[in-house]
Amino acid sequence: MLAELAAANAAFDVIKQTIQNGKEIYDAGQALADYFGMKNEIQKKAHEHGHKSDLDAFMAAEQLKKQEQELKEMMIYQGRGGMWDDWLKFQSDCKRSREEAKKEEKRKKQARKKKIIQTLQIVGAIIGTTALVGGSIWGFVMLLAMKAGG
Repeated sequence: MLAELAAANAAFDVIKQTIQNGKEIYDAGQALADYFGMKNEIQKKAHEHGHKSDLDAFMAAEQLKKQEQELKEMMIYQGRGGMWDDWLKFQSDCKRSREEAKKEEKRKKQARKKKIIQTLQIVGAIIGTTALVGGSIWGFVMLLAMKAGG
């Protein structure tokens, strides 16, 4: 938890400095991605085992809320017009992208599982067919041997 919070704080400092220097928020692109990723990770941990289960995670999430409020004010008062709305859109796009990646990974995992099952079914069918044919041949040979000997 401390590592995620430290990374989020470092990214926030970069974002804050970028805006204070009069640059566009997109100039801090990697810091934005890092901050949002860490924010998401901390929030997930804060609510992992029920609402407010881990005090450290909860307090970290609260600190991020405070930072985001500070960021909002900086973007509105020090940034260009519409910067806050762009930030919200960026967050939304990142969330959508992560969710799509998660769905794609799940789809790939299911496809691998399905392929393994199909392969096992084919191998089972081959073994079963081979055993059936082999058994039939063996039985036929035994029948012929009994007729020839009898």
